[in-house]
Amino acid sequence: MCLLVLWDKLEYEGTYLMRVGEELQPMTPDRLKQIFAEDHQDWFSQPARLDASPDDVIALLDTQTYFELLKVPYPTTRDAVLERLQSQDLIKQTNQGWTITNLAAIVLAKKLDAFSLALARKAPRVVIYEGINKLQTRDDKMGNRGYAVSFEKLVSFVHSAAPQNRFIEEAVRQEVKMFPMQALRELIANALVHQDFLETGTSVMIEMYSDRIEISNPGIPPIPVNRFIDENRSRNEQLADLMRRLGICEEKGSGIDKVVSAAEVFQLPAPDFRVDDIRTTTVLFAYQIFDDMSKSDRIRACYQHCCLQHISNRKMSNQTLRERFRLSESKTATVSLIIGATKEAGLIKTDDSESNSNRYARYLPFWA
Repeated sequence: MCLLVLWDKLEYEGTYLMRVGEELQPMTPDRLKQIFAEDHQDWFSQPARLDASPDDVIALLDTQTYFELLKVPYPTTRDAVLERLQSQDLIKQTNQGWTITNLAAIVLAKKLDAFSLALARKAPRVVIYEGINKLQTRDDKMGNRGYAVSFEKLVSFVHSAAPQNRFIEEAVRQEVKMFPMQALRELIANALVHQDFLETGTSVMIEMYSDRIEISNPGIPPIPVNRFIDENRSRNEQLADLMRRLGICEEKGSGIDKVVSAAEVFQLPAPDFRVDDIRTTTVLFAYQIFDDMSKSDRIRACYQHCCLQHISNRKMSNQTLRERFRLSESKTATVSLIIGATKEAGLIKTDDSESNSNRYARYLPFWA
């Protein structure tokens, strides 16, 4: 047996272990990357372009949009523009000229491929399919601009490409897209901000099918997927802070709450958060009638509704869940079965401070 000591970690037969309490547990790929990157310069501070002239900086970065998003008047001189960018650590002055950082390029680039192929590969890609699988592609677009300067157009394009939500359209007598603009905005922003920039040759993917949209980003999240609603931890704090100041995201953990709430308002199945070995994916489904929802769909909706109620300082009951599914009181027993299945899955629990009667029972997320 051979154990390789790595700081306070161990390597055994190709698996890196870390101590958690009294036990040794395998480290996640993200944790390994953090350890091996400790001696390396932060990715966002690394140079995207060295020795740039003042004219190069203005030509490469969309400074006009930058000041518009900040809601600050555009400076009257070029030097004042450069000074503002430098004060935000977006560019750095050296004896040879200006260094444009990766952070400035990924957020403000007029053309990412003007910097490097590696940065261009970080642009989001939108693929729209004709049906429920990848057999026939209707549209395939790869971005090439910085995240902040292209964000509104990206969200608008995805939203406009979505099919109509016919159920909602008939009910309110107006044109309503299948996927709510607010939900798309939050999910796309999350994918851009929380991706793993150390992953090479991959980017944020937005894939739209006739019955769902899948938005994914490289990297494994630092928190479990069933805590997305109530917790917030950013992998990329510098990017998250800049995108917040530019009005792209809020950086206060409310994004997923808004997505779940929008799904309920638009009468959609609960969004599904998935993680595989290298990517995190959120699936937003098209409208389904209750009878067509699978058992897992109903359990997921019950759990997310319970979380949403809890963070709103309310508690889930049979009645609130019936209202979420748009079911009548005659379906009380059916909803009770869903609640029971969600409890068996370990996702919710009965609030012991309330009535023990099933009729008046209130429920909490398992973590509350």
